[in-house]
Amino acid sequence: MRKSKKITSEKSPTLAFVVDGDTEVWYLNMLKRNERDIRVSIKPEIPNKKSVEEQYNLVCDLSRKEYAKVFWLIDFDTVVKEAKEAPKGKKSPIKVFEEYRTNLINNFPNVVVVVNNPCLEFWFLLHFKGTSKYFDTCSSAETELKKHLDNYEKTQKFFTKQNDDIYLKLKPYLKTGLANSIVLGNFDNENPKKAMCEMELLFQSDELKKHFQ
Repeated sequence: MRKSKKITSEKSPTLAFVVDGDTEVWYLNMLKRNERDIRVSIKPEIPNKKSVEEQYNLVCDLSRKEYAKVFWLIDFDTVVKEAKEAPKGKKSPIKVFEEYRTNLINNFPNVVVVVNNPCLEFWFLLHFKGTSKYFDTCSSAETELKKHLDNYEKTQKFFTKQNDDIYLKLKPYLKTGLANSIVLGNFDNENPKKAMCEMELLFQSDELKKHFQ
């Protein structure tokens, strides 16, 4: 009797994402929905408490599981907000984040820390213009973004609208956004008030770069 051949399929790598808000989840889901040739599973995770410490602990936990890579997308305005609210005498949340980031970079080879300062909306803005202006709040970055994306709103309906979602709106300008983010450089512990965006670390990762060259 002839033995049946086993059909083996190569399992797609799974990328875990730790984020602190719905906008990142919607954006990542729309990226995956529209780039169907990407053979990568994208799994966003939002910690229950959303504090920087909670996000860091989740990143460490996920790094020990069977993910090809864990991305931590951090809006730096979240860190700044915690710093403003921290009791006097307590170590600055900015300093704590810097220690978290350094530890992950040095000791967790499957973790990528992606800092957006102040937030994801700054990444959206860079699709339309190159700027090194520092926005001290996410709302101020949103105001600037609306000059180019005048109907922008932070709602699931806007982000995920069929055939007109946030990723499709920005896709024609993706290369511009990447070029503008690279020019700004990486997060600098010595200059936390520097406008910057590290989304190129996602799009130029080993798992995705061939799709976005």
